[in-house]
Amino acid sequence: MTSSLVRGRPRHATAHIRVRVAHALVGAVAGAGWLALPVLAAQEPAPASAPATAPAAPAAPRDDESSAADLILPVAVFGAAGVVAAYSYVRRGRRASGVASSTPAVSTPAESDRRARAALVEADDSVRASEEELPFAAALLDERTLAPFRHAVHTAHTELSAAFALWHRYEEGEPHDPGDRGQTLAGVVGRCAEAGRVLDARAGELDRLRGPGAGPALRVAEEAFRGLTARAAGARATVSGLRERYGPAVGARAAGCVEEAMDRLVFATARLNDARRAADSGEKGHAARRLRAAEGSVAQAGILLAGVDRAARRLREAAALVPAALTGAEAVLAEARATGTPVPSGADDTLAAVRTELTAGPYDPLDALRRITRALVRLPGARSGVLDTAADLVARAAVGEAEDYVAVHRGAAGTDPRSLLAAAVRTLAAPHPVEAAVLARRALELAERDVRAHGLPEPGTRGTAGAVLGGVLLGDEPDGGPPVSFGGPETRGRFRTG
Repeated sequence: MTSSLVRGRPRHATAHIRVRVAHALVGAVAGAGWLALPVLAAQEPAPASAPATAPAAPAAPRDDESSAADLILPVAVFGAAGVVAAYSYVRRGRRASGVASSTPAVSTPAESDRRARAALVEADDSVRASEEELPFAAALLDERTLAPFRHAVHTAHTELSAAFALWHRYEEGEPHDPGDRGQTLAGVVGRCAEAGRVLDARAGELDRLRGPGAGPALRVAEEAFRGLTARAAGARATVSGLRERYGPAVGARAAGCVEEAMDRLVFATARLNDARRAADSGEKGHAARRLRAAEGSVAQAGILLAGVDRAARRLREAAALVPAALTGAEAVLAEARATGTPVPSGADDTLAAVRTELTAGPYDPLDALRRITRALVRLPGARSGVLDTAADLVARAAVGEAEDYVAVHRGAAGTDPRSLLAAAVRTLAAPHPVEAAVLARRALELAERDVRAHGLPEPGTRGTAGAVLGGVLLGDEPDGGPPVSFGGPETRGRFRTG
């Protein structure tokens, strides 16, 4: 498995050596032939000085001519072997004397760990940014033209998922051998590099197909912006309904999403206006840079507003499911007691608390289902019927919330929440929904911790700080830096000028 994890190894190194050896052999044979030419010339008959009147007796060969002719083949073979031996000696000498200059110093475990973490974040950012640009490209290109770019994103996502799986095993302490752990980290970096390479290879082509930052591309972004602005007003009404029906905590989470969406739209407004002015003035590079920034911000506003709508839908589904889940959980407990199966400590108290919330007033139905399914996860019957449906709903809600949060805060989210989120996705597909929900909630907590450490945008920044926090801008210049777009690490800063 180790060989398949390490990427970046020169594929044509062996073939290259074979070609050089072949060249050396040809040169040796040619040199030996050149040395033998005088001998061959000496053996040719001299031109006749007079017409022959009678058959001449055959001359006896001279001893020195015979010896030289017999030596031609051994000389050629010896010369070729000598050249090959000399080439091998020089090559070995170069390897021995130049290893310090041609081979990077061996990394310490801590350095390898840091390199793997950085590679994961960079590759994850690249995949997310590429995914966000595809809808804008899809509005301009037919599906057949767009297919290679969708395939590139899919391939990069597959490599990234494999890298996160390796990293998660490494974090869990596997493998144990230090050498194997180093190979695992090399595999993480190699997978991430391949993900970036696939996206980098298509970035320039997509830019060419989309054209400069004017005309149709700008109109597509402006239309998407207007649609989201209208949706934001409806989202505010949704927040009011959630707060009233499910309590202040649920309403606060949804309200936060709407406020961030508005922040992204404020930023998009400014960048779209700049892009329009630049396009009208013929400044194509400036227009392209401003357009890509606006597209990224519009895409994230769409993620935030879609998250509010999805949360409202899942809360309704959960509220309808809680009574049946309570009844099912009580039946599972009764069955466990009847068969002598140990009942988890606190399960009865959890069900009683949920029943009290159900009758007392506003409560979070998704949280209620989460507590019910976690309390019974180890009991037979907890993964069947209504309880299985409840666990799946809770897990999908938790994974979706964490996914949205990381996506729109990727400028601050580190390796740990991203890794846990990837593990939650794998666990949900297993399927182990209760465990997936636990992982997703932990991923969200760590991402929120990273954002607090990074610092929240201050009011009056016209959305620029929010765009940096969201990873829409690279954040390395006074105006927020260049926008990210479709591509990998090598091309992500290509809109730096303009």
